Amino acid sequence: MKQIPYWLDTAPPFRSGAPEPVEGKADVVVIGGGFTGLSTALHLARRSVRVVVLEADRIVGAASGRNGGHVNNGLAHDYAAIRARLGADQAREMYRAFDAAVDTVERIVREESIACDFRRSGKLKLAAKSAHWDSLARHHELIARDVDPDTALLTKAELGAEIRSAEFHGGVLQRRSASMHVGRFGVGLADAASAHGARIFENAAVTGLTSSPGGGYRVTSSRGAVDAEKVLLATGVSARGPFGWIRQRIIPVGSFVIVTAPLTAAQVAATMPGRRNYTDTRHIGHYFRLTADDRLVFGGRARFAMSVPRSDLRSGRILQASLRRMFPALGDVEIEYCWGGLVDMTADRLPRAGTRDGVFFAMGYSGHGVQMSTHMGGIMAKLLCNETAADSWPDIAWPAVPLNYGRPWFLPFVGAYYRFKDWTS
Repeated sequence: MKQIPYWLDTAPPFRSGAPEPVEGKADVVVIGGGFTGLSTALHLARRSVRVVVLEADRIVGAASGRNGGHVNNGLAHDYAAIRARLGADQAREMYRAFDAAVDTVERIVREESIACDFRRSGKLKLAAKSAHWDSLARHHELIARDVDPDTALLTKAELGAEIRSAEFHGGVLQRRSASMHVGRFGVGLADAASAHGARIFENAAVTGLTSSPGGGYRVTSSRGAVDAEKVLLATGVSARGPFGWIRQRIIPVGSFVIVTAPLTAAQVAATMPGRRNYTDTRHIGHYFRLTADDRLVFGGRARFAMSVPRSDLRSGRILQASLRRMFPALGDVEIEYCWGGLVDMTADRLPRAGTRDGVFFAMGYSGHGVQMSTHMGGIMAKLLCNETAADSWPDIAWPAVPLNYGRPWFLPFVGAYYRFKDWTS
């Protein structure tokens, strides 16, 4: 069993990285080589903006390449709760932003001819308990009426055509969602940005970010330094570099994934004939789907722990037990991949984008960032070019999380709370 993301292990190598030292000048320096940073670089380079991307390790080696490969529309939240908190207009605006984000991914894949198995698979949110069915039905009624008529409510009897598991009691189908091979998409995104003129440096951890006396910024990295007029932080969870302000506001939560050997046609028919993206309604729930070569990608929080090799394996064993309980028809199918990663969670699980002391930032996608991070890249490129972005993310207050300095000592207590809620509700 390999302890590397399936997406990264089966993606083509990125050969367009800049081999020279980091030096000279740029219009924009982007810190972070995930989907946000690479999408921003692509959109800027298309405008002939001199852009440099500094990535501490390999491109899409963190959250962008360590997820389940879902490209889902709709909010991760209970829509009614967001509507009550922020008002109907802003709730609709946020929901539609995720719809637009899926369209953005599809457009880039088409325009740049990225071979990444992009497919409008749809997403099915499953009621994990009979008690969850009523609230899921109310959720569907509200979003269908208010913002997304292209949804369907499926009863337990209707689930058979979609998923063969006795665990679920109905679901909501959101048809606009998609899936893809995120490793191939990431490399394709980086290659496209490079082809348009962006300079992308891997293994260039940022060690300093200072304002220059004459304006602009000096960005120092492990491979040299570059002067820039503007800077975008697209780091997400970063334990390295001068990003203490971000670390006080981001909670790094572990998420874990296992991938099976390719399933037979009979096994696919006996488990997920609908070939959707699937999630369930538990607080510590699961997300799963099939790949283009019929592997089952099965992920979830498993344990509220940081992602390190020992923790990844322990969490993988928990996921494996859950998979076998959910799909007994798979028997002892071999698990070929197991890995973990860190989700850049905000306290309210809403993304954040804006400026602080003149430095731009976009992050905090809270486990639903494949599509939104890519979409935000286009928005941030507009803002960096001094254009008004009508589709920019709302400016929401972002206070520090008390007693959070980048090492979330409180996660075991949070996990215990959510396990209790899953047990009692």
